[in-house]
This record gives sequence, structure tokens and C-alpha cells, in this order.
Amino acid sequence: MATVDRPRLNDPIQEASTARALAARYRCEFVDLKEGRIDHDLFRGIPVDLMFRYNFVPLRAENGTLEIALADPRNLNLIDELSILLEKKLHVKVATLSQISDLLKKTEQSQRVLEEVTETFTLDVVGDEENQDETLSIDRLTSADSDIAPVIKLVDTTIFNALERRASDIHIETRDQEVAIKYRIDGVLQYAMPPIAKEWHSTIISRIKVMSELDIAERRVPQDGRFRVRYKTRLIDFRVSIMPTIHGEDAVLRVLDKESMSEKFTSLNLDVVGFSDHDITRFRRAIKEPYGMVLVTGPTGSGKTTTLYAAVMEIKNDEDKIITIEDPVEYQIKGITQIPVNEKKGLTFARGLRSILRHDPDKVMVGEIRDQETAQIAINAALTGHLVFTTVHANNVIDVLGRFLNMGVEAYNFVSALNCILAQRLVRVICEHCKKPVQYPTEMLVDSGLNLDDWREVTFYEGAGCFECGGTGYRGRTAIHELLDLSERIRELILERRPASEIKRAAKDEGMRFLREAALEKVHLGLTTLKEVNKVTFIEG
Repeated sequence: MATVDRPRLNDPIQEASTARALAARYRCEFVDLKEGRIDHDLFRGIPVDLMFRYNFVPLRAENGTLEIALADPRNLNLIDELSILLEKKLHVKVATLSQISDLLKKTEQSQRVLEEVTETFTLDVVGDEENQDETLSIDRLTSADSDIAPVIKLVDTTIFNALERRASDIHIETRDQEVAIKYRIDGVLQYAMPPIAKEWHSTIISRIKVMSELDIAERRVPQDGRFRVRYKTRLIDFRVSIMPTIHGEDAVLRVLDKESMSEKFTSLNLDVVGFSDHDITRFRRAIKEPYGMVLVTGPTGSGKTTTLYAAVMEIKNDEDKIITIEDPVEYQIKGITQIPVNEKKGLTFARGLRSILRHDPDKVMVGEIRDQETAQIAINAALTGHLVFTTVHANNVIDVLGRFLNMGVEAYNFVSALNCILAQRLVRVICEHCKKPVQYPTEMLVDSGLNLDDWREVTFYEGAGCFECGGTGYRGRTAIHELLDLSERIRELILERRPASEIKRAAKDEGMRFLREAALEKVHLGLTTLKEVNKVTFIEG
């Protein structure tokens, strides 16, 4: 069998230049794989070992001709051989070797292993006495090592693939006759693979329980645990939750990539969180006050903690003592004292916060306010010379006011303590690799509550879907905010227990922008889509 002569990889610019010259010499078209759209179905129809052996990727199939991208078009015998093996006439284009290799490794190899494992899921499962800190690598997962039981290989490959695709969670859902495995990527669930047979459900859950050191025999009550894997020299923690359902147990594995986040947090500040110029100046002013309370609100997974970390990073210095109490401490920050809540041992937010105040802090971060006692202590701390950062679950800044007042805290103290309230959501960002302008019908603009005169000339964008974004058209997320400054007028309206609609009108008169307006600005800038904004925020008529 002929083998491909692999040129040595140079820097991307030099390599692209060499590939262009080679393409011109052999009268082939040069193609940049990062810009082109790849057909996922076409990929799945070609044996993966052939693509790796001959170093090519398929681009398009039409009228019996297969268009492929090769790194080296000089070996005509190899191209003829490949044509015979694929039983198709080949139309050759040239791409850089590094782009071809990245594409194959990044998107197809681990996914193909996943599919091959599920297709051959008919072998007996052997013992689960595996080392839970074992290194995950594509070489280990693709090797034909008979010592690895299929269920172990499936779980390990699912985890590996989740990390490759930037997933934040892995969901294993049990159904009537099948088991579905999904990844949450950029806040949205996607199937990791086709559903697999129900008879493998118990062995998959058992494998996860063994990794998390949970009770395999207990299937009637929820269980929580954690495990750690080594991936590309990094240690990554997984928080595991097992829950009984009518069809069996479901599992959710939350990815906690502390080392990666620690690197990001070294340069984390409010500029990278997604604030608009309109809000960032006012928020920075609030977090630099000598005392008071800064409240961030939003649903679970809306990035509240990241925003608070960014605020703490901006004001952190050697002169001030900063203490946090969190449940749990997911990311560690150098130079501040972080305390994990442990309710089983009696360390609640309220008890921890009392102890923190005896340690003479200048700034305090409370992970979440859940009850009246914690709220009261936090307010008192803010009134007695401490700057308190905290979060609360509410839909918007106006709802926060009602939430606190319904907890039974004294309205005057609460209003006096507040510096500002920030509400936050996350919207997906259009993938830069497949971004293209689109036109929406007038009916959609009207249904979205947009003023046609203002929006008729605006260019809207969407992602076509490519390998970089996994075909979704989105890659990454950014935050949208609404910020309520506690002016004298707003404070008076709250103390008078005026209706929320009246407080909202007054805030708007003072220049506050609501979540919907902040989201539409991201659309105007071409960062996100109108569909995403309509999904995340209420349409105001």
C-alpha cells in the first residue's frame, strides 16, 4: 500500500503560501478549509481509516464525482489508487496539511470512535476496576486494546468528545426503549450520538457511579459525586448527579475545567464579559464604592458568578482583604480567601458570612442569597463599611426588589445598602467562520416588535454552520445586561412600595436600558441573531 509523503508543518502563513504555489503548479484550486463549508453526511459515508491513511478530506459529491482536498497533488498514482478504492472519479483541490489534520482529528476521529463503539455494543462488559484518574487520549480510545470493556470505552470516549467540543455538561437521559446522550454546548443541548439500546443503560450508569465512587446498588434516591480525568496535560473535574426517573436513572456530568478557567481568570475583567459602553462605566463606578451592596441577578447558568469574579479581579489589590463564600468554589483565584459552603457540617451561607465579618474583610462576595438570615447579614455588612458582592435568582432588576422585600428584610436598610442591581443573560455569538448576511421577511420584524423604519436598512447575520461550530452557526456566548442605579428617586419609589411598572418607567426616564434593548444592540452590531435574541428575551410590543 502506498503511503503519503508528509511534508513538515511550518508556520501557517508559510505553509499556506507553499500550498498555494503547489496548487498553481499542478493547476489545482487552493481551498481554505476554515472558510469552506464541509458536508457532515459526506464525511460519514467515507471510511475514516482511508481519510487518515491518504490525508484527505471530502468536500462535495456531484454527478458521480467526488471533490476532495489533498495536501500533496504530486502523487498521481496515489490519487488513482484512492479513486479505485472509493469507486468515484476524483476532482482534486489543495489544502494545507495542518488544516486537513486538524479537521480530521478535531471533528471526526473522536466522533467516529463514538459511533463505532455504539454500533458494536454487543460484547460482554467486564470489570470496572479502572483508575479514575486515567489519562484520556485519542490514541488510547482508538487503539484496538481488548482489555478495555466496551462500556468503559463508550463512557471515556463520550467524555473525551465532550471536552473536544467545548461542552459544559453531558446529559444521559433514559427513555422507554433507548438511552439518549446529549452535550450542552453554548447553553444548548445537542445529541452526542444516535440513541443507543436500553439494555446498556444500567452498565453505563454503573460505570459513571464507579468513577464517582457512588453506591451502585442504590437506584431509588438521587446521588451526587465527582471524579477527575487528565486531558491534554490538564486535570478536569466532573460533578456528577444521578437521579431516578420512571424509566431508570438519569445522569448529568458537569464539566469543571478549573485549570483552563484559572488561566482565563488571570486576565478576566469586565471588558471581556460583554458589557456595553453604556453600562460598563456605571457598573465600574458601583464596584469601586467604599461600601454598599452590588447585586447580580439572573437564572442558573447566566454567567452571574463569572461577572462577579470579573468585578473582584478589577478591584483586587494588596491593601484590601477580600473573602468569598461560595457553593461550591468552582474556580480558584490567587490573592483572595475563598470558603466553600458545607451544609452537611453546618457551614451555611449565613453562618459562614457571620464568621467572615469577624475576619475584618474589606470586600465580601456571597455566592447566593437564598434566605432572610443571609440577606439580613449581607445588608448589615454593606451598611457597616463593607463592599458586598452577591447574586440572587430573579428574572430582572425589578423582580429583585420584590424578592428581597418578600423575604422580610427591612425596606429602608435594603435600599440604603444597595449600590446597584445588575440583571444578566447569555446569548450565543455567531460563528465567525461561517457568518453570512441574511434577509428576514417583514412579518418576522413586526412579530419581533421592531420598528420597521429603524430596522429596515439593518443587515442581519446568521451562521451557515461549519466544522468550527459543529454545524450550529454559533460559537461562544456573550452577556447582555440591564443595570439599575439606585438614584434618590428610585429609592423613594421603592420605600413608598410603588408598583413595579412605575419604578420601571422612572428607571427608563433616567437612562436605564432593559435586557431586550441590550440584546437588540448585539443584533445591530452583527454579534448574534434575531432568532437567538427572541429566544432569550421577551418581545415587547
